[in-house]
Amino acid sequence: MKASISKECMGDRNCNKLCPEVFQYDEGQLLSIVQFDVIPEKYEDVVRRAAAECGAQAITIEE
Repeated sequence: MKASISKECMGDRNCNKLCPEVFQYDEGQLLSIVQFDVIPEKYEDVVRRAAAECGAQAITIEE
């Protein structure tokens, strides 16, 4: 599974709070970034939850 964050990110950091192991906030760009090219299996469910709860719908998941 892969995940990406678009420029639509509002920078509210909800994904960072939910799964800091995968999502990191970039202070320079004022948006969150994904720290992995391929999401480790143990984080897949929480990454799906972060995508579902993203208010800006900025998180895209590719299975």
